[in-house]
This record gives sequence, structure tokens and C-alpha cells, in this order.
Amino acid sequence: MHMNKEQYKRFVRSHGKKSPVAKNCVHAFLIGGLICTVAQGFKNIYLELVGLSEKDAAALTSVTICFIAITLTAIGVFDKIAKFAGAGTLVPITGFANSVASPAIDSKAEGFILGVGAKVFTIAGPVLFYSTVAGAIYGVIYYIYLVVTG
Repeated sequence: MHMNKEQYKRFVRSHGKKSPVAKNCVHAFLIGGLICTVAQGFKNIYLELVGLSEKDAAALTSVTICFIAITLTAIGVFDKIAKFAGAGTLVPITGFANSVASPAIDSKAEGFILGVGAKVFTIAGPVLFYSTVAGAIYGVIYYIYLVVTG
């Protein structure tokens, strides 16, 4: 059966599962907001109770939230939260922590070098690489702009 692009689009639309967009947006908003609220709570604790500086409290908050996300990934809970919340778990730093921890945990049986070491950045690696390259290119363009405009 040969279809052109328009026929294929109609076929997919008629047979594809409809996504509950509004419900998914509400779930993402609530869980993403909850994650950010918990993070703000940790930051307030580090500022007020521990007495850290703003910079140190922010850094320790990021570490704490990453630790929690990695722990939840390791025990299999993060995936269940992500299935419910969708993008709500990706926007905060928890999504990055999960994208690094998940392949590392999955490949642990292959050893630390060929398993964890080789696969730890399979998901996050391209993002890190291309963002670093884009930042370097932007930096060069900005430097040239500053030199030219004096």
C-alpha cells in the first residue's frame, strides 16, 4: 500500500491515540511547581537555619535536588513520577540528574569502565556537547564584535 504524505497524515491522525493535552499540562505544572517549591524550601533552610551565603545555599540546593532525583531514579520511583508529570520533571535540574543517572544505573552490570563510564552521558552528553560548542561559538562572535566596535 503506497500513500502520499497527506494520506499518511490522515491515517496517523485517525488511528493515533489522542493525547489529553490539558490534563498533561496541569500535571506538568503541578509536579514541576512542587519540585521547585521543595527546592526553594531547601534553599530557605540553608539560608536561614544553616546560615549559608546566597551563593552557597543555591549551590547546595542544586546538589540536594540532584541527589534526591538520582536516589529516586535508583529505586525506580522517578520514572513513575515522570510518567505522571511528563515535562514537569524535565524543566528543573531533576531532569538532568535523571538523564545522567539512569543510563549509569542501567549499565552497572557491564562494569565501571565499559558500562557506567561509557554510557553515563549517552542521553545528556549530546546536550552538554552542543551547548558547550554553541557557547564557544557565541563567545568568539561576541569577542569579534567587541574588537570591531572598539
